[in-house]
Amino acid sequence: MTTESEHASLLALSPLDGRYATKLDDLRPLTSEFGLIRQRVRVELRWLEALSDAPGIPEVEPFSASARAHLTALLADFSPKDAAAIRAIERTTNHDVKAVEYWIKQRLGADPELARALEFVHFACTSEDINNLAYALMLAEAREQVLLPEIDGLIASLRRLAGENADQPMLSRTHGQPATPTTLGKEIANVGARLVRQREVLAGVPILGKANGAVGSYAAHVVAYPEVDWEAFTHAFVESLGLAWNPMTTQIEPHDWIAELFHALMRVDTILLDFARDVWAYISIGYFKQRAVEGEVGSSTMPHKVNPIDFENAEGNLGLANAVLGHLAEKLPVSRWQRDLSDSTALRNVGVGLGHAVLAIRSIQRGLGKLAVDPARIAADLDASPAVLAEAVQTVMRRHGIEEPYEKLKALTRGREIDAASLAGFVSGLEIPEEAREALLALTPSRYVGLAAELARRFARG
Repeated sequence: MTTESEHASLLALSPLDGRYATKLDDLRPLTSEFGLIRQRVRVELRWLEALSDAPGIPEVEPFSASARAHLTALLADFSPKDAAAIRAIERTTNHDVKAVEYWIKQRLGADPELARALEFVHFACTSEDINNLAYALMLAEAREQVLLPEIDGLIASLRRLAGENADQPMLSRTHGQPATPTTLGKEIANVGARLVRQREVLAGVPILGKANGAVGSYAAHVVAYPEVDWEAFTHAFVESLGLAWNPMTTQIEPHDWIAELFHALMRVDTILLDFARDVWAYISIGYFKQRAVEGEVGSSTMPHKVNPIDFENAEGNLGLANAVLGHLAEKLPVSRWQRDLSDSTALRNVGVGLGHAVLAIRSIQRGLGKLAVDPARIAADLDASPAVLAEAVQTVMRRHGIEEPYEKLKALTRGREIDAASLAGFVSGLEIPEEAREALLALTPSRYVGLAAELARRFARG
């Protein structure tokens, strides 16, 4: 027998709220409609409290400790039931932010001290003053509480894998063809190093906000209280929320910082897409085995299969994430004249873009946990590719003044099956110092890895 929540999941248009709902329980309260409404309430309450502390606004006396505690409790106790009550008001107002204002007035009216200040709820604000700050707080929380911890967790996993496999030699493939050997740990470190850099970019994007009225000129503020330094006041207010102040806007905060944030996340996603496809390919050629999970089915008809579903799931979700994030990054900074409403419906999809990105990161983490390296399979590829030592031989030939070393090795190896014996025969006939000849004859593909192991260990150490 299905429950009401299961019915809702089955009827969800987005798989983020249906099939994958339980995988995103920590993100949903932050970036859902509930999360947006909660942040709107937060901004309205903090704005009212800030007005009570403002010099030059005698009509709102400084709130007592009990009044401040009332405001704090109203936000701390805010629940989906409260959000539903606001939505019920919106059915009458047909305006989401005005519904928040009315709900707050209803909740504050029973307190005599706060009741005297009711008409200063939403004072001098346009809806966008509330919304831009609400979305800024939403994205700040999502970044700090979900995105960065998930990325950091993945980087930690890559550091561990790079360290464990620092000395595991592996055949490289450039253009899909056998190439200079590396180590598995070093190739994992490559991905991790890229992620570290983009993680810092993502973490460093300043999150901006504004509270300057209908067209960004403080017109309503100044006409009511011309003696108040409104620029200084709103600057301090925005920063009190933990945001950076944008001093120059139209009605809307222009969302350039959102584009910066999403473009940074898109680069993280692109790195992970590259990684997911590479791991998938290494699984397909046997470099990695996958640990079977009890009860799982790989194929509906081929019972032997253990499919790389986590990396495939990640690839699909990374594509969806970047499609949504890319659209938002391009669309949100564009607004006709002082404001049009096309950003409003687009912004409601912020959680969709973030949700697909988080789902993908978690899929990759889950997939990494199932991997087991197959050293024998990797060694077989190395042993079957002695031609990759041609680079080493011709480079040593250059050092010792032999003419046209590249061309000589090209004639020997290009498009031909070369075994270790034929390469050794070529080296034995070279007019180079005996010590150099012996070093080349002792060289094998598994030993021809340069500084790869040390590079991997360096990344693993952080």
